[in-house]
Amino acid sequence: MIAAALAALALLASPVTAVDPAAPPETPRPPALTWTGCEAPQAPGTPYECATARVPLDYRDPGGATLDLPLVRVRAADPARRIGTLVLQPGGPGNSGVDFVRGNYADLPAELRDRFDVLGFDARGIGRAAQLRCWDDAQYSQAVTRALGQPGADGLERAVAEAEDFNAACLRNSADRVSYVGTGYVARDLDLVREALGERQLSFYGRSFGSFVGTVYADAFPTRVRAMALDGAYDPIAHTERPYSSDRAQFLALDAAAGRLLDWCGATPDACAFGGGDPRGAFDRLVRSLDANPVPIPGKGTANGYTLVYRLMFNINGGRVDWPDLAAALARAEARDPASFLLAPPSPGSFAFLTPNVVVECNDRIYPEGDFRLAAQLGLASRRAPLLGPAMAYGPPTYDHNHAPACTRWPAERASRHEGPYTAQGSAPLLVLGTTGDPDTPYQDAVALAGLLDNARLLTFQAEGHTAFGRSNCARDAVVRYLADGVLPPEGTVCADEKPPAAEPETARSDERATGGTAGTVGVDERVELIGVPD
Repeated sequence: MIAAALAALALLASPVTAVDPAAPPETPRPPALTWTGCEAPQAPGTPYECATARVPLDYRDPGGATLDLPLVRVRAADPARRIGTLVLQPGGPGNSGVDFVRGNYADLPAELRDRFDVLGFDARGIGRAAQLRCWDDAQYSQAVTRALGQPGADGLERAVAEAEDFNAACLRNSADRVSYVGTGYVARDLDLVREALGERQLSFYGRSFGSFVGTVYADAFPTRVRAMALDGAYDPIAHTERPYSSDRAQFLALDAAAGRLLDWCGATPDACAFGGGDPRGAFDRLVRSLDANPVPIPGKGTANGYTLVYRLMFNINGGRVDWPDLAAALARAEARDPASFLLAPPSPGSFAFLTPNVVVECNDRIYPEGDFRLAAQLGLASRRAPLLGPAMAYGPPTYDHNHAPACTRWPAERASRHEGPYTAQGSAPLLVLGTTGDPDTPYQDAVALAGLLDNARLLTFQAEGHTAFGRSNCARDAVVRYLADGVLPPEGTVCADEKPPAAEPETARSDERATGGTAGTVGVDERVELIGVPD
């Protein structure tokens, strides 16, 4: 099947003309941007403008096939003090940059809204920008419904078979673009947009995977960066060249965060109704019980142990302030209450996020080949991260640290991969933010990136949860001063103003109600990704 799909790729995925590899590629022209008003229903009165940037599909053939990227911006509210354009780049890969701006603009600090044109775009293969298609919704739904929280002895065999089927579907359904969605080409798109805007340099805030987009851009175009804040940063060398090591760190960080939540439950039974004095044991028993006897969710299928792990993995990103909500949702799941947001089965909203998450990362990352090594690495991750690890290690292709079965046998050309060295030599000073208890991008990644970059400063947020800017007044103020005035925080700055757990959990939340903030959400993939702004 893979051989046939590769043949199809050769025939179908090449809307480009032959290029002499010895000849320098033609320089692509910046797109012509026509801006029109496009007020968003969720923010009436905000003067959004939209445009479309037409960029080369394959930068090796700039005169060949093209694709269209949607852009959105809001002009600086104080034109007399305008600095330039500030790009907001969301996490993922898989989240819409257009929706990221629309969902966060109103809550940005006034200094940023006053002094910058705030801009977002959907990266190639994501959202409205020639979105990737691999499995259809029915196939994805079947795969995640069949997955288990505690896979059996055939877990590896099933993971490999599903990965091969997913890969073949990508070639079958997205052959014309599957090789061209890597982050190297995203960075080149962004530079063409910069040129089209008439900006000599850009300012940039990247969250989570958005920090990797920023790192690649700064490495490829260091002199075109005015200021860049990289929040929830990636170690780019580990991510792209040592992916098993990078994945293992994420397995461990997620399990450690889940463990700290459960330990808090054990230490504060008045605030946490889950666990009956043994929350870690109760969680393991709940996963196994749901695997054995899934809960029917009206209109949405069934929820099992995999569903619980998948939802907790995303929802733990909010930090300590969300722990009471998570504890209440665990207790409701233990009671087999279908209203628990941790029992919401992944839906088409998830699948639209997860597909590019897999494909982009398989283009960016090179895993060592060989199923023996795959088996050893997944076995190690499962043993060292027993709470959430087994479900993700042996589940279908979904998110980040679970991509090894697909990426070890990735059949498409990696034409759009950036090769490093990720030092951004000669750039303006860059600001890297790392959160010590980050479950999604481990703190050590931020430390590594700050040390790797030629000119960078690390700010540490001492807290649980994912990223810093929207969850810390201290970090927010440092980022605003840096982006607006170019002033870095003092070396060694540590912010320690995380909100404590809420006094009362919102025990009535359901997955339908839980879309208005960080607490009780149904996963970063099924909502507008919110930066979050502290009170």
